Amino acid sequence: MDRLHFVGPGRMGLALADAFRRAELADHITFCGRAEDPPGHPLFWEHGARYIWGLEAPERGTTAVFLSVPDHVLEEVAHALAARGPAPGGCAVFHLSGSLAADPLGPLHAQGYSVGTFHPLQTVASPDDGAQRLFGCSYALSGEPEALAVGQRLVAALDGKVLRVPASRRPLYHAAAVVASNYLVVLMDTAITILEDAGLGRSEAREAILPLARGTLENVARLGTEQALTGPVARGDVETVEAHLRGLGEDERRLYGMLGARALELAAHRLSPELHEEMEGVFDRVE
Repeated sequence: MDRLHFVGPGRMGLALADAFRRAELADHITFCGRAEDPPGHPLFWEHGARYIWGLEAPERGTTAVFLSVPDHVLEEVAHALAARGPAPGGCAVFHLSGSLAADPLGPLHAQGYSVGTFHPLQTVASPDDGAQRLFGCSYALSGEPEALAVGQRLVAALDGKVLRVPASRRPLYHAAAVVASNYLVVLMDTAITILEDAGLGRSEAREAILPLARGTLENVARLGTEQALTGPVARGDVETVEAHLRGLGEDERRLYGMLGARALELAAHRLSPELHEEMEGVFDRVE
């Protein structure tokens, strides 16, 4: 069984620790946090996780440390933890950033930790139900061989898949994650707003649009993006696209135009050269 040490009781840190607990991987979990009292999470009041107000070095026998803190304070926290003394024997330390390599963990490497990155490719909006989402998803790992061995074992315990992304390309990896998750939320909000403009209430609009979005994601999973693309751009319905653009507000029109141009690239093989050129001209005229 592992002894795990988390610095930062945020959403992802709590969800990840709870996932390891559910996987029966860890028999001892410690959190360090800035608040005097622990978060209101079952890890503490039901499952015996230890909470420390402030920053403390991991105990002897700790197998992995996770710095679950914002990117902009990662190096500062690494320096502070390194100042607490040398690593327990055989201990790895990971940060959970998607865009950064292991470089900010240099001070901990100097103290004998093996260093690496451990980024779950999953969204956790709430720590209370986030743990279950972390089973079976992908994890971007990088770092020293000893840290990678620990990380791979932890991912396997969650039935996850390991992604090996070169350090120089981690910003691209993280950008893809942002588009697939954060910007999907923005697109859903835009669709709901447009339905409000069409006369629906916001709750009614959300309930109406969600099954459509879920069905689309299921089609992508089953068929791939090219076959999953339906709608007026894919079938070359220029008149419908023009009607949409006339009815939309300025901001929505620009977003629709940019996304429509990308959809046209995806559907190019379905359309005749003449129809493709006509549709391309429609999107070129969007201001």
